[in-house]
Amino acid sequence: MELFLKRNHGTTGYTAGRLYQLNQFECYTLEDQERPHKIPGETAIPTGKYQVVVTFSNRFQKPLPLLLAVPGFSGVRIHSGNTAADTEGCILVGANDGNPGDGWLGRSREAFTALFAKIQAAIAAGEKVWITIT
Repeated sequence: MELFLKRNHGTTGYTAGRLYQLNQFECYTLEDQERPHKIPGETAIPTGKYQVVVTFSNRFQKPLPLLLAVPGFSGVRIHSGNTAADTEGCILVGANDGNPGDGWLGRSREAFTALFAKIQAAIAAGEKVWITIT
């Protein structure tokens, strides 16, 4: 399974994007601000291609997608949330992105549930899951 996160725009405090499976729109994304130098808990992960696995999150107390081998980061997950304050380097997903430029995602649990089901089905079928961030 191939996922593609295309970052649309960044501003002070957050980076907005769209997630696709192949060329099919999946959901909106929200991350921390892109920065030239990492500030722990306040910086978007570097662009690149990462394998996604599902592991148990001690923080959230449930299984969640985890990005492997992110340079300079650990514990980068895909999960629900509404603003950049809900992430510490992770990728938030939502079914709508509020008003352009406001740094907010709506219907996040709905978007996450649909995406997570697809990731789990791919892994159960023996596929590797990858996300490419541009």
